[in-house]
Amino acid sequence: MEKEELKILAQNLANPQGEKGIEIGEMMNATNISMTLESIRTLLIEDNEHILEIGPGNAGHLKSVLNLAQNLKYTGIDISETMQNEAKKLNKDFKDKADFILYEGKKLPFKDQSFDKIVTVNTVYFWEDPVDFLNEIYRVLKDSGTFVLTFGQRDFMEKLPFTAYDFTLYNNSEMEELVSKSHFKRMKTSEKEEEIKSKTGNETIQRIYTILTIKK
Repeated sequence: MEKEELKILAQNLANPQGEKGIEIGEMMNATNISMTLESIRTLLIEDNEHILEIGPGNAGHLKSVLNLAQNLKYTGIDISETMQNEAKKLNKDFKDKADFILYEGKKLPFKDQSFDKIVTVNTVYFWEDPVDFLNEIYRVLKDSGTFVLTFGQRDFMEKLPFTAYDFTLYNNSEMEELVSKSHFKRMKTSEKEEEIKSKTGNETIQRIYTILTIKK
């Protein structure tokens, strides 16, 4: 891929737009699906809970979430209007159980302690002020709630050519330090490894990622 192509890919991974964004949203759902489902399993979702996913993309995995327990309510919030529209379209059968909300990426437009479980996968690289945003997540999470934050480790991510453009990368200790600066008090770290298809071609690569399970 040429430099300009990599920049466009990076921009659309951060904030998918238009036809190219729809295409990249589909690719993201395909390449991240096992990472996403593993993160959602880590939430230990129970009946009657309200789940918030930050940056769900096209939410092609929503059915898998709703099948985990009874009487769930799901909210997906994204900075991309393209992804919001795609998620609504793909999940129209679940509109009585799921909402998809557009926001500006800094303040979560919800009341304090609105959610039982919160998850975000591969979004932390784009947070402008990570500690402030973690505190926003803390605010809208119930006291007994669980927040799962999943990210590709720096050593792996640095090998991907598009991460040179406006990605902030973290290793485990850097991410743990970041979380410790927020209001959150407890976290558990687990590492995972999987083989995935590259976003820049057809080759397969070994992805190493971390799931942080975070509590108040």
